[in-house]
Amino acid sequence: MNKRERVDAVLAGQTPDRPPLSFWHHFGPDEGFGPRAVEAHLRFLETYDLDFLKIMDDNRYPRTFNRQGLLASVEDFAALSVLRGDEDTFGRQLELIGELARRLDGQVRMPTTLFNSWSTLRHLAAPEPRHHGPPPPTAPPHPGDALLARAFQEAPAALARALDVIAESLANFARKAVTAGADGVFLSVRDDWVDTPENGPGTYARLVQPGDDTILAGSAGGTFNILHVCGQALDFQRFAGYPVQALNWADRQAGPAIREIAGWLRPALCAGLDHRDTLARGSPDDCLRELHDAIAQAGGRPLMIAPGCTFDPEVVPPENLHALRRKG
Repeated sequence: MNKRERVDAVLAGQTPDRPPLSFWHHFGPDEGFGPRAVEAHLRFLETYDLDFLKIMDDNRYPRTFNRQGLLASVEDFAALSVLRGDEDTFGRQLELIGELARRLDGQVRMPTTLFNSWSTLRHLAAPEPRHHGPPPPTAPPHPGDALLARAFQEAPAALARALDVIAESLANFARKAVTAGADGVFLSVRDDWVDTPENGPGTYARLVQPGDDTILAGSAGGTFNILHVCGQALDFQRFAGYPVQALNWADRQAGPAIREIAGWLRPALCAGLDHRDTLARGSPDDCLRELHDAIAQAGGRPLMIAPGCTFDPEVVPPENLHALRRKG
């Protein structure tokens, strides 16, 4: 089987010649867009012989809403308006998708990464980082959390409008991404930032999930949409019903384990590797044991082998990654 056939077999519930494998990390700060970004993606794909390519998201939501490119107060939300989906950094990402699609010519499935409306709004409340990386196990308070909490209490209508505007903009981008050559989106969602004790239960379902639906409606023309359940889901089953082809989550770090859901989860399984501990601190044999354990947990159900999140290339030994392909 070739790479595309291998992934498509799993999506169809059929057993491929071997489980498709992929993993991902953010590239350097000068490899976010343009020719360097194209070459970084292609070099990574070739180096590790991956079965599908997650296009990284270093060209994030355009910060064209004010001169500072920063949402410093709830009042700043009023400056947000629905975008066409090809402006500024959106346009850079579309160029990257288009060139990768041209170079790969359909040989490899490739979804493009998106964060949902709540995560995006939170991100826009802090300056754009020079370099994107995996989320640390513990992190200092994020300014976006305080701003969104204040908006939830003091200006719920403004918050709801901002989330809707961002979701519609992301849906417009998703449509253009599929047209440009992406096979779908890799949509990151997270409910533990939303259904906090302060906000109360049901906040995600009421404020954020409709926006997730909007974004996925925008990418509905794609045939390889992956939902990434980030963090430790408070209600994993809610995400199990999303209209995507595959679901990716940190089964090792956050759960649930593959064996707990393989019998009922509808989308294809995309999990099995511990990006934080085993890939970073284990041996090649440890990584292989984890791969084979994931296959065993699936109980005969086909799956794609992948980590639960982005890994840190400065910490993960390349020999661990090579072992997964050469010996897996």
